Amino acid sequence: MIRVLFIASEAAPLVKAGGLGDVAGALPAALNRLGAVVGGASAEVRLVIPFYNSIKTSNISATFIRKFKVSTLNGAVEAGLFETSLSGVVTYLVSGAPVSESASIYGKDFKEDAEKFVFFSLACLKIPSLIGWKCDILHANDWHTAVAIHHLATAKKKNASLQTTRSVLTIHNLPFMGSGVDEALVKYKISPSNDDNLPNWGKTQPLPMGLAAADRIVAVSPTYAKEILTPEYGCDLQDFLRKRSGHLTGILNGIDVESWDPATDPALKFNFAVSNFTTRSQNKRALLAEFGFPVESDVPLLALVSRFDWQKGIDIIIAGLRAMKNFAWRVILLGTGERNLEQACRDLEDEMPGKVRAAILFDVQLSRRIYAGADLLLMPSRYEPCGLSQMYAMRYGCLPIARATGGLADTVSDPLSSTAPTGFLFPNADASSFITALKRALRLYKKRAFWQAMQFNAMSRDFSWSVSARNYLDLYTQLSENSSIMSEP
Repeated sequence: MIRVLFIASEAAPLVKAGGLGDVAGALPAALNRLGAVVGGASAEVRLVIPFYNSIKTSNISATFIRKFKVSTLNGAVEAGLFETSLSGVVTYLVSGAPVSESASIYGKDFKEDAEKFVFFSLACLKIPSLIGWKCDILHANDWHTAVAIHHLATAKKKNASLQTTRSVLTIHNLPFMGSGVDEALVKYKISPSNDDNLPNWGKTQPLPMGLAAADRIVAVSPTYAKEILTPEYGCDLQDFLRKRSGHLTGILNGIDVESWDPATDPALKFNFAVSNFTTRSQNKRALLAEFGFPVESDVPLLALVSRFDWQKGIDIIIAGLRAMKNFAWRVILLGTGERNLEQACRDLEDEMPGKVRAAILFDVQLSRRIYAGADLLLMPSRYEPCGLSQMYAMRYGCLPIARATGGLADTVSDPLSSTAPTGFLFPNADASSFITALKRALRLYKKRAFWQAMQFNAMSRDFSWSVSARNYLDLYTQLSENSSIMSEP
């Protein structure tokens, strides 16, 4: 049995602000469910997240375990440890002034969040001894908990429960490194990294500090693991990461296939599956009517379901659709984010009221109806470490048009290169490349038998967490059994 302490800044459904919450809320449970089914090692994963005010005011039942202290230059900060259960996973909640004084999960910048997450990271290292539980693997996620990986070597000297603990750090989004936390590091007596391979600026930023100390580094897709070794995606850490590439692997995230199931999804007016696929067209007609479009199912319905920011390529979509205004299509643009992009979507609707609907809001139930009714999902991301929307869409028979980057390249199969295509890929983050792919998709849409075969392929793909969990369990097993991979050559 491999004992894993999985630490994160958020975990759905207790608290969620982004994709990390989905991962932390699902992966530990999937690992625990594997048990001995894989015929060998099994894992006992326990989860730790901050005890945010939003959790305290919810109806969650949490048992108080004990108080403890996290030392600082000027004394100590009192912390509290609570226990609850999340999807059958033993889950610990850490309280303390740095957490409770924060108005939200994340502040407006890294500096605002600095003390909260440095405090939380150090508190996590104390948990194994507090509960009398030997920790084999410490698994941290992103910059918020990377300080725990960095400080593990120091903690081992004082904590017998951590003597043989190995570490894993998953990168969900490399550009977010935790800059501006210097004062918090000094307050909590955290020394900079002494890794000479790190650039000087990275020696006091949590994510690079953790990456230098981790026994294994995981990127959230195989392609992203390769991309971050290049100047385009490496955020000025590419040289350092290339030197650590032997410790780097890519593991795709999964999705909750029980929740995201068109056969049972209560958000849909008409449930469907591959076995009764003709019902899907009723969802398209219902969606067209909901948005005030003529109910004509033979016109391709495009969709965007996204956060509106530069990374997601919203501007590429707008430029591409303007250039293709004379083609037959309709589009629904759902999301919120940067004000200029929200307004650009409204402007596009004003320009083409017969073709465009801009829904500037966050609505999970509506997104499910869109996945179930639209023909094509638009994802021209400039970078996409993993991406979940394309997996949701394919599960609901909506084919992605995506840039071949990160997890999009690993999950979407194009007719030009695959005998079992599930969508369309294009190489460059520009309108011209996007337009070429969209034109291909619109031509193939007219070939109904081929299109339906692509939908069947997409719906048949296994994006369940069990696949990701097996890969992580293999990684944990290697760390536990092969000490040679713990140290640099």
